[in-house]
Amino acid sequence: MRMKLNKKGQLLLAATASLLASGLVTACSQFSDSLTADFVYVTSAKAAGPNDYGEVDVFEVNQESGHMRQIPASPFPSGGRNPVASATSPDNNNLYVVNSDDNTIVQFVIGNDGKLYPQNTTNTPGVFPIAMTVKGSWLYVLDTYQPLPTCSTAAPCSGSLAIYPINKDGSLGPVVADSGVGGNYWPLILPSNPTHVMTPTAITTAASGAYLYVTAYDTTTSGGYIFGFAVNSDGTLTALNGGVPFAAGTQPSAVVSDPSGTHLYVTDYAKAHVLAYSINSGMLTPVGGSPFPAGNQPMAIVLDATGAFAYVANSQDSNVTAYSVNNGTLSLLGTYATGTQPVALGIDPKLNQYLYTANFLGDTVSGFQLSATNGTLLISQTSPFKANAQPTSVAAIPHGGTKK
Repeated sequence: MRMKLNKKGQLLLAATASLLASGLVTACSQFSDSLTADFVYVTSAKAAGPNDYGEVDVFEVNQESGHMRQIPASPFPSGGRNPVASATSPDNNNLYVVNSDDNTIVQFVIGNDGKLYPQNTTNTPGVFPIAMTVKGSWLYVLDTYQPLPTCSTAAPCSGSLAIYPINKDGSLGPVVADSGVGGNYWPLILPSNPTHVMTPTAITTAASGAYLYVTAYDTTTSGGYIFGFAVNSDGTLTALNGGVPFAAGTQPSAVVSDPSGTHLYVTDYAKAHVLAYSINSGMLTPVGGSPFPAGNQPMAIVLDATGAFAYVANSQDSNVTAYSVNNGTLSLLGTYATGTQPVALGIDPKLNQYLYTANFLGDTVSGFQLSATNGTLLISQTSPFKANAQPTSVAAIPHGGTKK
């Protein structure tokens, strides 16, 4: 699962949090190895110490209450500056963290106790990686700028996509080459206006990894797009729709596919709504009634494991909107307060029962219990939970039973 951070309009805030003594006693008594449902990994852009490296908080989730607490060794260094995205390998043995300011992906082995052990660091081809997703034996990462000598913050250019095979030990193999450009990246260019700067924001796969979608917006015209690709067996990509991206509002900020791979959902940061599409052989068609209203500045979206419910984190409103899903149509169920400026969402993979948000300006993680019958949320005990400064992404693995 990928979650991206947009720093536009952020304020400098300071937040402190503490647990009541009774809450601490409860937390200590309720956690044991048998009661831990999941380990949740939350990247923080700024470490608590004097250096500017990021960190990864590791929480264990109590399967009976949803209460979250950091494991004793947490936090762990992220291996670089400004970590903005994270994802786990399919076997749950590895965590990958993208450090944007260093243009790196760091591979960590995950211990049975949830601890992280750094293994390998891989450079991305382009500049300022911003989002990542893992599907099967492939890792996909978005770079804000292509790997061209003319691209920089002073002279921005369109973004690009890089693809890495995942080896059996979790390490990343050589980046896949794109014969179309004679390089190790896949440019995201608007064919009708190739000189316009396309800024990528999010990435996801659908239909068991057969298709890949990247959201981006044109900084010149403020138009939003979805780049669609078919994923070939050798990891290379074939652009859908003749290379012409699908229209997607004004400033798409997050994207997710449902578990069946039949629908795609995109949040629009500028317009405060969710766009829904039907997927047919990779092609996208807007769902009737789309777009659906969300809160202000939606930054993340996730569906539960059944695909029956969807949740959107609204960063400006500091809340989550919940929806029921019916053949691509979203119906609002309710709105639930979080910590300040939620920018990432996750649902526990073991029980499909708990939802959590990374709250960037609140320096916290909010936890909720998800109702399997109606999709409503109930705040978890003593939520929100303290994280390090400016949490940016969420990834999780089930505890026990699935690690090899």
